[in-house]
Amino acid sequence: MPSSGSHSHDLRAVVFDWRGTLVSELSPRRWTQEALRRAGRRHDDAAAIALLQDIRTAAGQPNRLQSPQGNTSAARHRETYYAVFADAGLDTELCDALFAVDSDPTYNHFAADAAATLTSLFEEGYKIGVLSNIHFDIRPFFAEAGLSDSIETFVLSNEHGIQKPDPAIFRLTCEQLGTRPEETLMVGDRPSRDGAAVEVGMPTLLVPSLTDPQRRQLHLVSNALGADHVPGGSDVPGSEGFAGVAERRTTRPAAARTTARGVHTPRGRRHGRMIG
Repeated sequence: MPSSGSHSHDLRAVVFDWRGTLVSELSPRRWTQEALRRAGRRHDDAAAIALLQDIRTAAGQPNRLQSPQGNTSAARHRETYYAVFADAGLDTELCDALFAVDSDPTYNHFAADAAATLTSLFEEGYKIGVLSNIHFDIRPFFAEAGLSDSIETFVLSNEHGIQKPDPAIFRLTCEQLGTRPEETLMVGDRPSRDGAAVEVGMPTLLVPSLTDPQRRQLHLVSNALGADHVPGGSDVPGSEGFAGVAERRTTRPAAARTTARGVHTPRGRRHGRMIG
């Protein structure tokens, strides 16, 4: 139940992180392994680990590949990565392969329950946003999966010159959705980035980073909001069928309430790992 003296607000929108939340993310070893394979090199585990170690050593501490400005533009992202690759002594062909894998969304598969979750929220009347630190346009990826119609707005760091955890990008997302921060649930997998949404007043749900697209955990979002989500329901291409997205309802969203403690369903149950 809400804590004494706290103010509750109806949630009107949900913002999802992309990689690691809605779609699977390659592990660092898989990244280097795929790049080696793409470049026609030996790509067993030992070779992939050795390459990864060279890159990590060159990236240093703090890791330049995780720069807080590294995804503020496509050019900056490329410049940052190629500078690290050069310091690692990598040849041009391998550099290009590494960057190509990093920039290829076909390596990122939608979670098995992504379509069902987005559809249920859309049908319940919630506005849905996607907020990502990314250096390329991911909209075509959603269009291919038949999920574009459920997304109200995409806020991509490279298009705005700011990235998570900068509070400005969370405020911008709320502005584009036409909602207040306290009405907008942030869903992500990284406390240091997605978790920063609480600094602007957004209740936040953190889920484990998705490495296996068959792992179903997005039902936690639907459960927390009280939206109808049928486990094993419609999925994106690559899984068992996709029923499409129904026309948006004009009714008010389900009466989920937020407090300083997180998200509560009408029955007061908690789901997932909430911060805020």
